[in-house]
Amino acid sequence: MIVYFDASALVKRYLTEAESANVNSLIAQAAAIGTGLISRAEVSAAIAKAGRMNWLTRESALHALRSFRSEWPSFIGVEVSEAVVVKADHLAWEHGLRGYDAVHLACALSWQEGLAETVTMATFDRDLWQAAGRDGMNVWPETLE
Repeated sequence: MIVYFDASALVKRYLTEAESANVNSLIAQAAAIGTGLISRAEVSAAIAKAGRMNWLTRESALHALRSFRSEWPSFIGVEVSEAVVVKADHLAWEHGLRGYDAVHLACALSWQEGLAETVTMATFDRDLWQAAGRDGMNVWPETLE
């Protein structure tokens, strides 16, 4: 299985949250893992916020950040090119998505087109999850409540 992770799914690998175990299981099963280059900033920001809000200790936040940064090279980084941003512009309008959600969907769809193989979108954002399914991607998790 080829999986595209948006930041809402990828961050669960580094911060213990509901569904973290399932995210880790999906990562273990994936033949390839991709994410938009913007995920680097989004996941780092989420980890930093967890530390600032005292949801975890500074030491735990730094450990999570180091883990994320050390694993980053193992992910396929999908570039946010002008063509991807143009596609995101249309997807935002078509699906009513927020900006970065539209960019993630555009990245995932562009990657899927380039591979000529179905990519699974891993996200915990309901609007993005629904839009990805409507645009012909497999979605994970199977249901979102």
